[in-house]
Amino acid sequence: MPDSPAPTVLSPDATAHLDDLAAFVSASPSSYHAAEEVARRAEAAGFVRLAESDAWPDPAAGGRYVVVRDGAAIAWTVPAGAAPTTPVTVIGTHTDSPGFKLKPRPTTTAHGWLQAGVEVYGGPLLNSWLDRELELAGRVAVRGADGTVTEHLVRTGPLLRVPQLAIHLDRAVNDGLALDKQRHTQPVWGLATPGVPGADPEADVVLALAEAADVTPDAVDGFDVVVADTQPPRRFGARGGLFASGRLDNLLSTHAALTALLTSADGDANGADSDAPRIRMVAAFDHEELGSASRSGAAGPFLADVLDRVYAGLGATTEDRHRAMAASWCVSSDVGHAVHPNYPERHDPANHPVAGGGPILKLNANQRYASDAVGSALWEDACRTAGVPSQAFVSNNAVPCGSTIGPITATRLGIRTVDVGAAILSMHSARELCAAADPWYLSRAMRAALDVTPS
Repeated sequence: MPDSPAPTVLSPDATAHLDDLAAFVSASPSSYHAAEEVARRAEAAGFVRLAESDAWPDPAAGGRYVVVRDGAAIAWTVPAGAAPTTPVTVIGTHTDSPGFKLKPRPTTTAHGWLQAGVEVYGGPLLNSWLDRELELAGRVAVRGADGTVTEHLVRTGPLLRVPQLAIHLDRAVNDGLALDKQRHTQPVWGLATPGVPGADPEADVVLALAEAADVTPDAVDGFDVVVADTQPPRRFGARGGLFASGRLDNLLSTHAALTALLTSADGDANGADSDAPRIRMVAAFDHEELGSASRSGAAGPFLADVLDRVYAGLGATTEDRHRAMAASWCVSSDVGHAVHPNYPERHDPANHPVAGGGPILKLNANQRYASDAVGSALWEDACRTAGVPSQAFVSNNAVPCGSTIGPITATRLGIRTVDVGAAILSMHSARELCAAADPWYLSRAMRAALDVTPS
């Protein structure tokens, strides 16, 4: 009888990356927190944070910069001696995740319960949000005594729960659960019956947000607040080979891209450094789950605005800019589907991305993904350089294909774009699942991609 193959142990580098991903997700319950965490980590690595309303420094001498617009962040390095025609490599991701967003006038009561009014955000798996301890997180706009408005990041900690109906009251529930998006998704967060121990009939959601921001409730003039799962990320399974977390779509890619950029800025074991003849950039957009059409989404002007200012600082003419873009490329990274062992028929019969098999290259004949032959070759070159396995993803013809920021970015900027990602299960669940090795594989491939030069 042949010997069984030796079990594969996660490397120390991959373990450290996974621990850091867990910390990144925990610090990022909303897109606004994620953008700030990108900026915080970049600043800690020596990047200079810029404000869009300020004049930006001349980048010709090289430098590291980061800028935040609402729930989006862009970080980049300019090589020493950069010229007006120096190309750029962009890794594009997104910071938002499907779930729920707080409605105006969010405090309601029903049958002795305090409830919070929420609206469905994007396309979540509704049932996955049931019976979890949830928090509110996002930003509040606060009016100062002088009339100016400032933004405060807030998170409440465990506050809410969407309770499922007991099986005794719906004996057919296991034959098919159907949730009404209005009636069945409103969370409870307290007791409202006067005189009941622990009840607070005067409790108010806006008051809870104001307390989290350390301001008075009457100073809160607006809020962008989502619901987030409070269960921390966790490694588990046989030999710790699995990783579960909320918001892997798409904080997994955002963290991998930022790690790759910070590594490229500081140099790595191969001696690569910021003198490479390319501008390296990570663009983490908001609102991808809604179609990206916003001032901080990929369909908006944020990336183009930053590139305009960078190349203006390099003295680029229109001709120079066209030449630079022709030699540039974008790696659009979002999670994708690993083959589900309980539903293999939903996948293409010949292309089966497996968990732990390395980054996936996403392809679609109808341009739902932007990958083409040349972009695919560039990505495969990056994976080979990084020593990382790779695999292809294509949808089953009978299953509609989702999309990413890739086609949007390619359309807006005209630069070659390839769509990639990490393979996961339970996409759009409140808690998603991937192989423990794949986030590290993806980041290593991204690090190599930052130095790939399109011909």
